[in-house]
Amino acid sequence: MAVVKSPLSDDARKITGEALQGALVDLLDLSLVAKQTHWNVVGPRFRSIHLQLDEVVASARTFADTVAERASAIGYNPDGRAASITAGSGVPQPDSGWIKDADVVGYFVGVYGAVIERMRERIAATEEADPVSQDLFITIAADLEKMSWMFQAENQG
Repeated sequence: MAVVKSPLSDDARKITGEALQGALVDLLDLSLVAKQTHWNVVGPRFRSIHLQLDEVVASARTFADTVAERASAIGYNPDGRAASITAGSGVPQPDSGWIKDADVVGYFVGVYGAVIERMRERIAATEEADPVSQDLFITIAADLEKMSWMFQAENQG
């Protein structure tokens, strides 16, 4: 059932919708792993990292909503169900239990690297298919790269 008429051709809609879906599950998973580590971080830098992780969660959730709404706007059904996140996310998973503050910082350097790499693939994939969605991916990548820089700078201690 097609409820929303897409401004894109069928091929462009498929390419763009798949890119948006991939971004959606990565961003939702990023928010989940950030909250998981937020609850379990320990160590002398607990408070600052705990608060920094809240920023990660808020940013990832905002971007996930924007991505899902873009998918809907082009007539592609966004799928943020837990099973879809598990099946499609490229976010490395944290260990269970307490996580030392320095390990959280190192972990997020890797997480951001993985998410940014996939976001840049989506930028390339949507260049011709949908420059509007490409612009959205560029904006998200810029923010992710800024947050990655902050974790990398903190990891130098």
